[in-house]
Parts: sequence; structure tokens; C-alpha cells
Amino acid sequence: MVPSPLVLLLVLGAAATALAEPLRFVDCGSIDGRIQEVNVSPCPTQPCQLVKGTSYSINVTFASKIESQGSKARVYGEMLHVDIPFPIPEPDGCKSGIQCPIQKGHSYSYLNKLPVKSEYPSIKLVVKWELVDDQDQMLFCWKIPVQITS
Repeated sequence: MVPSPLVLLLVLGAAATALAEPLRFVDCGSIDGRIQEVNVSPCPTQPCQLVKGTSYSINVTFASKIESQGSKARVYGEMLHVDIPFPIPEPDGCKSGIQCPIQKGHSYSYLNKLPVKSEYPSIKLVVKWELVDDQDQMLFCWKIPVQITS
């Protein structure tokens, strides 16, 4: 028996949704915003298994408590309570899905990529992702545990 196109579409939709489930995260100091949801795709289970040479999609939905002309992302790998800067392709939040200027009381979807370079060591660590406003205050800050693998 051949499955109908509708059944295949439903199965594929369910699989895609499973890859982008909201993550359990730790809020690490969101002052000027409130995180509503964090998604890393693909990351079907936690800790996220980040494969070297792969890029991951980041989507953070947050509500702003302030007005800001711009925003900037800073990403770190946290090991033994030390933050090691983790480069991302586009640190400008206004070029990452956020329509600037940021308005107080509005919700935004911040979209970016997390590239995992082949030369990174295979280790467990915590990814810390901050988005700061034009006064260098936290719009959001979240942390999740990850495992970098080959």
C-alpha cells in the first residue's frame, strides 16, 4: 500500500516540528526584554549535539521592555565559569530578523546561525547567547548545555 501524499506531508511536518521544539534554557540576565521561546534547529534532544562542520539555526522570540535604535549579539562558550567568545556570522540584531528601531512592548523573532567549526574540540560546554540594546543592557541572555561532536 502506497501512503497518500497527505499522510507523507503530515509525517514530514511532524518531523520538522520535532527538530525545532522549544528548548529548556536558563535566563542569564534578561533585563530589557523577556524571552518567550528559544529554538535551536536541529536539536531534537538536550543537551544539543552540535556536529563539527555544521551550522545551526537559532530563533529567539522575545518581548522588549525598552526602546532601542539597535542591538548586538554576543555568543560565548562557557567552560569552568569562563566565557570564551564564539564568533557568529552576523552580530547585528537589526540584520537578524529584528525590525529596528526596537519598540517597547513589541515581540520580536531574532534569527541567526551558529556555525560549529571543524577545528573546535569535542567537548561539553554551555552556550551563552546575549543580545544587548544600544545602551549595552541585556535584551535577552540565555544558556543551554551542548556537546560538540565529530
